[in-house]
Order: sequence, then structure tokens, then C-alpha cells
Amino acid sequence: MLNGSRTSHAGEGRDAAPGLRLGALAWHFGWSGFNLLGVIGLMLMRASPEGVASPLVMAIPGAACVLLLWRDTRLTRRALIWIWAVCAGLAVWLGGGIAGPQAMWVAAPMLAAVVLNQRSLISLGAALAFVVALLGGFVSLWGGEIAFSHGERLVLSLLSVFSTVIGLGVALLPALRARFERAAGAEDAREKLFHMLTEQPALIVCLNESGRLTAGYGEAPAGVDLRLMMQLGVGAAAHVPDRLAVRAALETAQREGRAEIGFTPHAALDHYVALSLRKGADGRLYGVLRDDSLQHAHEAALEAARGEAEAMNAGKTRFVASMSHELRTPLNAVIGFSDIMRQKLFGDLPPKYAEYAQLIWESGQHVLDLINDILDMSKIEAQKYELTLESFDAREPASQSVRLMRGQAHDKGVEIVVLPPPGALNVRSDRRAIKQICLNLLSNAIKFTPRGGQVTLEMKAAQDSFDIVIRDTGIGIGPEDLSRIGQPYEQGGSSEQRAQGTGLGLSIVKAMAHMLGGTTRIDSTPGEGTCVTVTLPLGGGEADAEQPSLPLSGVAPSSAPASASAGMEALEAFARAALHPAYNPLEDIHHTPRNVDGFGEFVIRPPRS
Repeated sequence: MLNGSRTSHAGEGRDAAPGLRLGALAWHFGWSGFNLLGVIGLMLMRASPEGVASPLVMAIPGAACVLLLWRDTRLTRRALIWIWAVCAGLAVWLGGGIAGPQAMWVAAPMLAAVVLNQRSLISLGAALAFVVALLGGFVSLWGGEIAFSHGERLVLSLLSVFSTVIGLGVALLPALRARFERAAGAEDAREKLFHMLTEQPALIVCLNESGRLTAGYGEAPAGVDLRLMMQLGVGAAAHVPDRLAVRAALETAQREGRAEIGFTPHAALDHYVALSLRKGADGRLYGVLRDDSLQHAHEAALEAARGEAEAMNAGKTRFVASMSHELRTPLNAVIGFSDIMRQKLFGDLPPKYAEYAQLIWESGQHVLDLINDILDMSKIEAQKYELTLESFDAREPASQSVRLMRGQAHDKGVEIVVLPPPGALNVRSDRRAIKQICLNLLSNAIKFTPRGGQVTLEMKAAQDSFDIVIRDTGIGIGPEDLSRIGQPYEQGGSSEQRAQGTGLGLSIVKAMAHMLGGTTRIDSTPGEGTCVTVTLPLGGGEADAEQPSLPLSGVAPSSAPASASAGMEALEAFARAALHPAYNPLEDIHHTPRNVDGFGEFVIRPPRS
């Protein structure tokens, strides 16, 4: 492309093509020499002064080509064409006008423009030649004809005719050769392009408005019949069940300008063909047909593997939920009876046994918290976590969570500071979800704040939302952990810190905030502390819509043995009522959010249609 640009603009600047400059100079000097020979001949014949002056004037523009040696620019060449026009007009006037023997020289400006081989100069030369011819005609009409002798008239006529004819022939040769070379180059490029289109592995097609094949280049995919495509259209090449989809793709391409479709070819049912269509400016469709069998088989295998993985993950979720439920049944008994022993309800115990009972109770509480987190996460992943919407003051669940966590904070030596809003914060949301959000965030803050530190819970109301902000002066979260903190089972910090939980607390906070139509933001500086801000709508967000009823638990009713259900329910009621006031408040559920898909931070599968 760069070479073509240089050729098309040759001679328009200082960097004109050397071959063209030398050819133009040679032509100009040859023209001057030929006319000077005529001057010598006329002088030997003792011709009239007008007869001698006429070819002498025509030799001047040939010599003026030295301007090209000084500065070869577009302006210089235009000036040279004007010199040719002035000299030609003067020579014709000296010869008596258009009726004189030098009439052929009116074409001299156009000849010079052809030699310089520029389109704009040729137009200028033709216009100036026409002007010179008009001036010569006026001279002849006004009686300016000069009475030359017969021999002198013959010599001047031969000189003008031969110089013009020979000059035109010599001028056209390089121009014709250049055009022939360009035409040959274009034909060669066309042949190369045609060869490339023919040898490429896909089939490039051109379709008319009805979808019939009008042109095709390349290799047709297996099972694609070009004859049927030319007669009946591209849809005829597809298997019968796919033809409607192909026709719809053609209509889409005509309407929207582009379309993509894949189909099974009618003559090769074990193959798969992809068709990409684009609409051209002429209204026809241009497309590429390629054999996409391997890619289609690979995508089918990936889809099958994805379905299998989803089934396995769903089975894992059901198994974890079932096992967690079954583990909680005896665990409630362990917690209940160890608490009875710890509180010495039936009498004193030896100090060592009392210490063991306290350790059993604390360990049971820890395991129960872990199991509750796993159950909550399993319900969220299975899309069976339900919300109960009601109107209440959001300060109440936050205050309850603070009261529940004060004992843990006192044992850890951490101070809890509460900054509630000055007035009531009336919201329509899920009371237990807000309480669980506060409990999880306070628990994490206390857990990772050293003795003597401080945890602050602040609630701020806005126009359509409110913020729950929990700050701590703990160890903070490193930048490398911030990108994955909040994903299920992901934890930050050292191995000792990771052993304190399952990595589900913050994940549950994010999931609950999302289901309520809110967001979660984490800001942390290692060594200084962490600030978690949960923003929730005052009206409940996505949960405001009418919600479909789902099962009341994250596991199927058949997952628990019927024989143990009564004892299990009794133990759970006993633990909630007397032994474990911090029992998971989200266990009793009544509604489920309508949409939980689109939450990219968890593996939450949208409902399958």
C-alpha cells in the first residue's frame, strides 16, 4: 500500500520518482533540440523573421525544464505548463493563427502535461491548449495570416506536425507502460486474492435476499451441498430440524445486519457447521461456513461436565446439610447436659469435673456455631434460604446482637462501643437476617481484635437505605486476602487464625445482604483494623416482591429419620429456650427471596427453566 501511494503521487513533491524526472527532462531537451534544428534549417533557407522566431519560441519551454532540476514540486510543474501555454500561443500568433502552419503547436501544453504524468497537470494542460486554440482562431479571424513562401510554409508545417506527433508518441509510451504495469499488478493481485480465497479451509459465501447462494470461495464443509444452496437456499443444506433456525438467522441478518447460527448438515449428520452472516451495503448477505464439529463436541462435553459437576455439588450440599442436621441432634444433648453440669443444677461437682463440663460446653458451642454456618451456607447455595419480611426498628436486632456478644467480648478483654441513630430506624426487612449480620460481623471483629482493643457498631440512616458499620482495632486484612475474603470457606491470616472458624461468617453476611437488596464493602489496613459496611434498603429491596413458597429447611424432609424427629425437636427447643440464647435466629423461616441469581461472589446456581 505504501508503494502504491508513492507511485500515485510521483512527482508531486521533492521526492518524485527518479525515472519519471529523467524521462521528462529527456523529452523536454529532445523537443528543444528538434525545434532548434528547424531554426537552423529556416535560417539557411533565408526564411522570414516570423518563420524563424516561431520554432525558436517553441524551443524555450523545452529548455525551461531545468526548473525541475532546481526544485521539482507541484508548483514548479504547474509553472512549467504555463510556460508551455504562453510559448505555444506566441508561436501560433507568429504563424498567423490557427490557419497558419504552426497550428499543431496548440496541443503543446497538453503534451507536456502527459509527459509529467499527473492527472491534475493533464487537466490543466488540456484547458490551456483549448485557450491557445481559441486565441489562434481569433488571430485568424482578424486577418493576421502571414504570407510565407511555399518552401517556408512546408518546413514550418513539417516541423510542427512531426514535433507534435513524435512528441505525443514518446510522451504516451511511459504513461502507457506505467498504466499497463499497474493493470498487470492489479490483475496479479486479483489472482493472488482469488487463490487465497479458494485455498482457505472455510467456505465464503454470498447470498441473495432469498438466501440462495450466488458465489462461493473455499472448501465446503462435509455434508454441505452447494447445488442445493444455489437452487433452494442455504436452509436446504441443513438437517430438517435445524432449517427453521437457519431461516430465522437469515431474517435476523437482513434485519439487524448480522447473525450467527450452527446446524447439522443434511448429508452428514455426524458433523456440525457454523455459519456467520453479515449484511453488505448492496443488500446481499456475506458469510462464512466452517466445519465446527470438534468445537461443538468439545462444548457439548463441557456442558455435560458442567451438568455433572452441578449435580455432584447439589448432592454434596444435600449431604452436608443432612450430616450437619444429624450431627446437631446429639450435639444439642451434649450441650444441654454439659450446661446442666456446668451450672450445678443437681448439686456440686468436684472442681476438675466442673472444669471438664465447662470445656465440653464451650467445645459444643463452638461446633454448633460451625454447623449452623454450614447449614446456612448450604441453604443459600441450594436457593432454599427464606426471609420473613416485617416492619420494625432496626436498632432492636442490632442491640440484641450486642447483648449476646458482650460476654465473649468481656472474656476476650475487648470493649464494644455502640453508636445508634438518634431516632427510630424503621425498616421493612428480615429481623433475624439483620441480627445474624450483626452477630457474624461482631464475632469476627472480637475474634481478631487483641486484648485491650475496641469494636464499634454504628448505624446510619440515609434517604432510601441505612448502613451497619462495624469497625475494630484488630490485626486487619492483607491486600492479598481482600480479593478472596467473603468467598465460602475462604479465610485470611495465619494458620492459627484460620483454625478459629470455617470461613463462612463473612460469606453469609454478604449473601444475606444481597438477598435483602443491599451491598457489603470491606476496608482494612493491616495492623490498624478493619471496617465492614453493610448497606441495606429501608424497604427490603428484592425481598419486597411476592415470594414463592419453598420447603422450610435446607434439606429434604426425608433426610432425618422419622424415629428421631420428636427427640431432636425437643432437644432443639430445650437448647433455644434455656441453654443457648445465641442459637441461630434464622432457623425459623417462612419466605424465600424471588431472585438470588447474579450474585457473583458465591456459587449460587440460578433456577433452571
